[in-house]
Amino acid sequence: MPPETLTPERILEATEEVLRRYGPAKATVVDVARALGVSHGSVYRHFRTKAALREAVTERWLDRTSQELTAIVTEEGPAADRLDRWLTALFEAKRHKAGDDPELFATYMTLVGESGGAVDRHITDLESQLTTIIEAGVTEGAFDTASPTTTARAVFDATGRFHDPCYAAEWSRPDIATDFDAVRSLVLRGLRA
Repeated sequence: MPPETLTPERILEATEEVLRRYGPAKATVVDVARALGVSHGSVYRHFRTKAALREAVTERWLDRTSQELTAIVTEEGPAADRLDRWLTALFEAKRHKAGDDPELFATYMTLVGESGGAVDRHITDLESQLTTIIEAGVTEGAFDTASPTTTARAVFDATGRFHDPCYAAEWSRPDIATDFDAVRSLVLRGLRA
């Protein structure tokens, strides 16, 4: 049986496992290559530098959340319901990332600190998704705002405690769901036409 073709996706999967095993301080491109059974030069053919590889694996990790949320944005149904589900799904996705695998979450927080470009693109994507939902709400007559883009940014900022990783330590508190529900309800009421 011929060896499996080396693809960027396979490299990113192996990099994630290497990061989980060794942590960001000790993980090397040589470790990734060893896990794949190839030379480190083969990895560098797909990712020119270690920084580029780390940026790509961070972006892949962040994109998982964006993809989940895109499904809500493109659903049929009232914008208010979709916004409610979107905010809840964002909170749950971030909360699960932090709580389900705390070591990997800590690793990614280190990587996120190194790769501002991936984080900026992620935030822009999330704000764009919010804008799409809010525009739909305005079109339906359900939301009242002169600038859906500005409102989307304000909603994103107002709910930051429930998705910004700097608040991750709070997400396991027993009353966090109650706090989230209060903010989410306030945001939804504030947008009503």
